[in-house]
This record gives sequence, structure tokens and C-alpha cells, in this order.
Amino acid sequence: MFGIHQSANRFLHTVSFFTRLVDQCFSVTNPSNSLKLIHAQLIKLGLSSNTFLGNRCIDLYLKSGSAIDALEAFHDLPGKNIVSWNLYLKVCYKCFGVEKARLVFDRMPERDVVSWNTIISGYISSGFLDRAWELFLEMRDSCVRPSEFTFSMLLCCVKCGNYAKEIHGCIVRLGGGYSNLVVGNSLIDVYGKLGLVDYSLAVFLSMEKVDVVSWNSMISGCCKAGYEEFALHKFCLMGRRGFKVDEHTISAVLNACTNLRNLEKGKQVFCLCIKLGFLSNTVVSSAAIDLFSKCNRMENAISVFKESYLFDSAICNSMIACYASHNFEAKALELFVFSFSESIRPTEFALSCVLCSAAVFVSVEQGSQLHSLVIKAGFEADNVVATSLVHMYSKYGLIDLALKVSADMDSWDLISWNTMILALTQNGKPVEAICLFEELLQSGLRPDRITFAGVLLACSYGGFLEEGMTIFSSMQHHGVNPANEHYASLADIMTRAGRIDSAIDLLHKMHCQPSGLMWEFILRACGDYCDLNLIEIVAERMMELEPHSSLPYVILANAYEQRGRWESLVRTRKKMQKMGTHEVADCSLIGIKGHSFSFEANQMIHYGGKHVYSVLGLLMEEMWDEMMLNSANQA
Repeated sequence: MFGIHQSANRFLHTVSFFTRLVDQCFSVTNPSNSLKLIHAQLIKLGLSSNTFLGNRCIDLYLKSGSAIDALEAFHDLPGKNIVSWNLYLKVCYKCFGVEKARLVFDRMPERDVVSWNTIISGYISSGFLDRAWELFLEMRDSCVRPSEFTFSMLLCCVKCGNYAKEIHGCIVRLGGGYSNLVVGNSLIDVYGKLGLVDYSLAVFLSMEKVDVVSWNSMISGCCKAGYEEFALHKFCLMGRRGFKVDEHTISAVLNACTNLRNLEKGKQVFCLCIKLGFLSNTVVSSAAIDLFSKCNRMENAISVFKESYLFDSAICNSMIACYASHNFEAKALELFVFSFSESIRPTEFALSCVLCSAAVFVSVEQGSQLHSLVIKAGFEADNVVATSLVHMYSKYGLIDLALKVSADMDSWDLISWNTMILALTQNGKPVEAICLFEELLQSGLRPDRITFAGVLLACSYGGFLEEGMTIFSSMQHHGVNPANEHYASLADIMTRAGRIDSAIDLLHKMHCQPSGLMWEFILRACGDYCDLNLIEIVAERMMELEPHSSLPYVILANAYEQRGRWESLVRTRKKMQKMGTHEVADCSLIGIKGHSFSFEANQMIHYGGKHVYSVLGLLMEEMWDEMMLNSANQA
């Protein structure tokens, strides 16, 4: 009997020794080779049939990347248990994909919660969210109790409020509701992302214990759902409760201040960020740049960018967007090229901003190069990037290329429809724009104010009075209240049709204050109007709204000159000189050898101007000589 105990103890000591030896394999340079040597010793000593040691070998082979050795170790193991099969399932998923793993899962002799979690995780990682959900329901029907890991996995990929509530109900029924921090935080996060802030708050208040992640998820969820003031209140409450904020907290609160356009509170949070040393975090720095950019503090945004410790895609994207939104297209493109040279891979957001800037600043050839970069980066299927391409080509006047890009888009959102309607309108295709608007209505999407602004502009350019009035009348039916841009287009349509009185009546019936553009349409239309009193009234109203515009003075002066009102003409011209009115000069761009040059109207001095005008002079002389020669020959 004593000998049996001694043999058992020796066996246990041997197993313990080899277990420690196997675990130490990862401390050497080549763990896979060391593990093979130990495995060979186990086989030599007859210990390879030990299930525990066999499982350890399979696990470590998998961790070291030796999947083939892990498979051989599994097949050579005579006494396989549930742990062995679970490890085999992981190996099959990593090496052969989720479908092969599912075949192994279906023929497993027994399955526990780890088995189900492995295959559900595989479906989620592979993007098969519906199949993951179906497997979870099958797991529940098989009377296998889900773990906290099961719920946290499923909650991370939920895209629908009903699914989130169903998982929430399962958690509560199983009694694991709010005792687990990870599950509770996942619930707060998913409800916040789905805009269900009341559910998110209910979970937060019901949790037995909360941490910084809980507060961050709550604050971030409020920001995403449009409850920025409540997010700021939670931030203050978090400090009073003794929780230390981190980079994620500061980033979320800065985003809340940005959405509110609250510069003062944003500055306070930014000062706290500097005090805590969070400015070195690029997510925080990019949020600060967004804040100053959206609050029209360009110089502050540039200062934050220049003082940043690191240079990555997050901070680079924010600065590119800042430049683009403040009409510094050249700076945006320059920063994009520099970041690209620094091996920072462009994101969808950066490419979208640069494409919109390119439509204003760069040549067609460079725009085509950006399109090639989009394809090379694999973003041609991205809706935002594709829509920006449509916008760029439409600004170039290449409507056929814009239509080709739009035709290749997998799905259209409302921004895509709006961009395409405006593109057709601005490129002389108002009929096609109106037809596209009708297709939008049939698609089930609800048009917004930008949609109506685009289609009414199309009616204005095409002179479609009846269609324009019908579309304008349908706006409130679609839940859109007419704004200045909609009234302006309708007024333009009416004045083009000669219905000036109707346009003036429209201005008096508006629910908002008429803009200067609306009075401009009417003033242009009634320039030759017989009633001088009306011209004076409209011109004076426009002078009040657009004091630096020369148009009302010019039209009024012409009207006085046509009617022989010389004193009034002189008075108007003197007033015009006194007000210092000026016209905005038009600008043209030309691309030469990769460089863009801008020329203002009537500009006589610019870079290389002397050479340009010298060449033009020589060309004109040659043309004149050739004309004279041809005339002489004909004579």
C-alpha cells in the first residue's frame, strides 16, 4: 500500500515538474522548439497520454503559433476531455476559419459554455452577426447558461435596440444583472450608442458598483445621443463622487462642448486637460482641435496641433478637417501630403475632407490622382468617400464621371442623394435633378432641408415655376419648415417668370426674416421696372441687409439715369463712394506641372506676370501680321 502511494506521489511530482517546465517555454527565444523538446520527453517517459499535460501542450502550441503541432498533439491524445475539444475548436477557428470550426463544434461529444463562446466569438469576429445571434438563441434553448463573457461579446456588436433589450432581459433573468462590472458597462455603452439614454441611465443607477469606465460610457452615450448638457452634469457629478477622470473622460467632455459650441466650458476642460497632462494623448488633442475649429478659434487649433507630442491619424484628420472647414484648402492638402509622406495611412474621414478641398483648389489631374489613391486604399465602396468624389467631379464640371462614381456605390444614404441632386443642378441638368428627387421620395428616405434646397435650385435654374411651387408646398408634409434658402429659390423662380408682385408678397408672408439674397433677386428683376418707387424701396432694403454690396447702388443709379433724375444719380454715386462698396473679384485656377496658380479678374500683376503678357503680346503681333497677309492675298 505504501508503494502505491510512493508511485502516485512520484507521478504527481513528475507531472508538476513538466507542467512548470512547459510553462517556462515562453521565457526562451524560440518557445516552439523548446516545447517540442519537452513534448518529446513526455512521449519518451510515457506521459504523453496524460490529459492534463496533453492539454497544456495543445494550448502552448496554439499560443506559440504552431497550429499544426497543436492539431497533432490533439489527435495523439488518447483521453480527450471537454478542455481538449475546446482547445481543438480554437485551433480550427484560427487556422481554417469559422465554418471549419462550426463543423468541429457540431460533432463535439459534449459542449460547455466555453465551446459556445468560442464559436459565437468566431462568428462575431468574421462579421456574421446574425449567425452569432442565432447561435446564442440555440445556446439558450440547449439549457447552457451564458457567462458574462457571452453577454459582453453580444452587446459589443448589437445594432438594434430590440436586441439590446432582449439580451438585457436574459441577463436580468439569470440573476447576473448588475453585479458584474463588465456586463453593466457594456449595457451602458450599447444603450448610449443606440441613443437610448434613459435605459443607459437606468442600468447605471442600478449597478451595485461603478468605475471610471461606467462614468465614461454614460458621458459618451449622452454626447452621442444629443444630451450634451446632461453629459456635462454627469462629468461634474463624477468629480464630486471622488472618481478620477482619464483621457477618455476628457475627450468625451470636449466633444460635448464642441457639439454645444460652448467655448468657455471647453476652455475650462482644456485647462484641466493640460493640468492633468493629457495633452500628450492624441485623442484628447484631436478633440481639442475640433472644439477650437468648430468655435471659430483657428489660431488656438493650430497651436494645439503644433504643440502635440505625437503625430498620428487622429490628430492629423482633425487638423485637415479644421483647415478645410475654414477655407484653407491648400493647407489641408499640404498637411495631407505631409502625413502621407510620414507613412500615416489615410482614413476615410481624411480622404473625404481632402476630396472636398480638391474640388476648390487642385487641378483635375491631381483630383484624378486622389481618386486613384481612394481605390488603392480600398475606400471606393465607402459611402462618405464616394460621395466626396461625386462632389469633387461635379465641381470640376465632369458630371459624367460623377454619375459613374454614384452608379458604383453599393447603397445611397440621404447625403449621397443630396450631393447628386446638387451636382446635376449645378451642371445644367435640372430636369434630371428633379427626376432624382422623385426617385428619392419613392425610395422611402425622408428628404431634409438640404434636399429641398437642391431641388428648388434646380427648378430655379430650369425656370420650372409650377414644379417649384408644388415642391415648396410639400415641404411641411415631409416635416421640413421652409428657411431662407428655400424662399430665395422660390423668389428667384417667380422673378424669372416675371411675377415680381408674387415674389414680394412671398417675402411679406415669410415666417423668418428675408435675406439680402432674396431682395437681390427682386432688385435684379425690377431693374427696368416702370415703378421707380418700388426700385427705391427694394434697393434701400437691400442696402440695410447688404451694406457692402454695390448692386443696389448700381441698379438705382441706372434707374435714375434712364429717367433723367441727375441729382438723384449724383447723390447715389457719392453715397456709393462714401460707403466704400466694392465688388468681389472672380478668381480662376490653372494647373501647370503639378502647381496651381490663381488669377483674379483684371489682375495685372502676379507671379511671372511680365513673361505672360510678353508672350501674349508676341502672339497678338503674329496674329495681326497673319491677318494682314491674308487680307493682302485676298485683295
